[in-house]
Amino acid sequence: MVSYKISERPVLTQVLSMLDKAFKNRPHSKGCILHSDQGWQYQHSSYQETLKNHAIIQSMSRKGNCLDNSVMENFFGL
Repeated sequence: MVSYKISERPVLTQVLSMLDKAFKNRPHSKGCILHSDQGWQYQHSSYQETLKNHAIIQSMSRKGNCLDNSVMENFFGL
């Protein structure tokens, strides 16, 4: 794992600060793929622009397909 942030609720600043921490831990991230679900924060222009600025390829689960990230969904369900 490169980076994570914990928050009591999903907010954009949580996700953006996680990205900043990840870039400090791995400054040479060009060409990496970052996978997420289709949450609003991952569709936000600030998030997408940050990935673009670091030459990271954004990957999202298909709508209604929980199998793409079922392991994490199960974890958060507990």
